[in-house]
Amino acid sequence: MIVSASKLRRIISLDNESKAANDGQLIAEARSDPAAFVQLYRRHYDAIFRYCVHRLFERHIAEDITAEVFLKVVENLHRFKGSKQQFRNWLYKIATNAANDHLRKTARRDGLLKGARQQIGSQIADCRETSEKLAFLREAMFSLKPRYQTIITLRFFENLKLTEIAEVLASNPGTVRSQLARALTKLRKILATDFTV
Repeated sequence: MIVSASKLRRIISLDNESKAANDGQLIAEARSDPAAFVQLYRRHYDAIFRYCVHRLFERHIAEDITAEVFLKVVENLHRFKGSKQQFRNWLYKIATNAANDHLRKTARRDGLLKGARQQIGSQIADCRETSEKLAFLREAMFSLKPRYQTIITLRFFENLKLTEIAEVLASNPGTVRSQLARALTKLRKILATDFTV
């Protein structure tokens, strides 16, 4: 049986709407029922973990930060009063703050860059060029302000809309749009410099 693309999109859309409706109920139940919180955790863990990996470029650190995010959610869920869409954005906001805190407190930027260079040396020969490009991208991303890193990651790795990013950052979409443009301009300049050296 062949399913058309439009029919497949409708099915996915209906499934997403069903999950979103259940999220509202789960959020309310999770305040007092640990089993409901476990369902919320399972539903949102992958997205938050993926975001943390994209921000920090290291899987084991992303796992720790993701665990920290959900610990903060458990501690503060009783204070959350928003909608199911705002809940997802609230998770991204907590993850953004946790990632920024991690980078700031531990001064991990130099360590991450050194690790990226070491990874390049350990790659097999035919993967060396890809590894070098990845290392350049990491260095370029880490040379940007944390806010720019956040905006680029949420927009291009997490596919959030500008309005959603604005909500995560407690900003307005116009500001986010201009900051995204500035961030991309800086990133292009850095990458152009790194690749010509």
